[in-house]
Amino acid sequence: MTGKRTGKRTVTVFGATGRQGGGFARAALADGEFAVRAVTRRPDSAAAKDLERLGAEVVQADMDEEESLGPVLEGAYGAFLVTNYWEHTSAEREKAQAGALARAAGHAGVQHVVWSTLEDTRECVPLEDDRMPTLQGSYKVPHFDAKAEADRYFEDDGVPTTYLRTTFFWENLLTLFPPRRDDDGVLALALPMGDRRLSGIAVDDIGRTALAVLKRGTDLLGAKVAIAGEHLRVADMAAAMSRHLGEPVEYRPLTPDAFRALDVPGAEEAGNMFQFYADCEHRFTTARDIDAVRALNPALQDFDTWLIAHRAEFAPQGRGQPEADGGE
Repeated sequence: MTGKRTGKRTVTVFGATGRQGGGFARAALADGEFAVRAVTRRPDSAAAKDLERLGAEVVQADMDEEESLGPVLEGAYGAFLVTNYWEHTSAEREKAQAGALARAAGHAGVQHVVWSTLEDTRECVPLEDDRMPTLQGSYKVPHFDAKAEADRYFEDDGVPTTYLRTTFFWENLLTLFPPRRDDDGVLALALPMGDRRLSGIAVDDIGRTALAVLKRGTDLLGAKVAIAGEHLRVADMAAAMSRHLGEPVEYRPLTPDAFRALDVPGAEEAGNMFQFYADCEHRFTTARDIDAVRALNPALQDFDTWLIAHRAEFAPQGRGQPEADGGE
């Protein structure tokens, strides 16, 4: 189970040219304990070539083609697994991909899988609860609920797994939910969170924390490790933006119904997601002990630290397609 010519144990990284997988691959390459096998559908892409230059072995596979998964997991000690719901927005397809990954990891004898997942929102907001619409027939927040349902595939196939429960990416504030300039020229952050706290994290910290989980060996097998960098009211996030972006940013809370009614793709699901974050705030934030996450990842960033590093990337403009979780 060693990497080519390195003598190191190999970790196979899915989504390696995406945000979570890319963050994990870069963290592992910088750390040096594992040989990194980076999985992508497009090994000739610029992102894949960048990983190759950093020392990764780049291989091709497709989660929709189960027969392609076994070879890239063969001989690997560990694996970081993540699916990208927002590429197709189908909960059923995401579950099918996760099931294929679980079977392939089980057949390959991978000793430690870190599976990037999320909570089942229906445990807090049941399907019959009409405070938010039911989507795709049987989900409240499909990209949460599908991942949560998929957890059982790893259990059923006996795959040694740590279930890494992620949260909202702060990077979404750069592209999908940025502060927008209103008709009066004022920057405004409009999200349906009221005065509730939003758990957020820098995407690179997902990779670093997942790597720390893998390096812990068997200690966290079977565990659900819920992570965040900080729990903040959106008004406090806007205040931090005001300090660091050089002009005032106002928080203008929307109702969940108003957010769902926005004429942009994915608004209904993103509205449900933010309502889940708000209505289930105590349950969600309590599951994410920041001190415990920092014990795993001492470099864990808070929002202020992340914002200072990324302030030059803010480009206030219209709203794009919501990519809500974080997950991918």
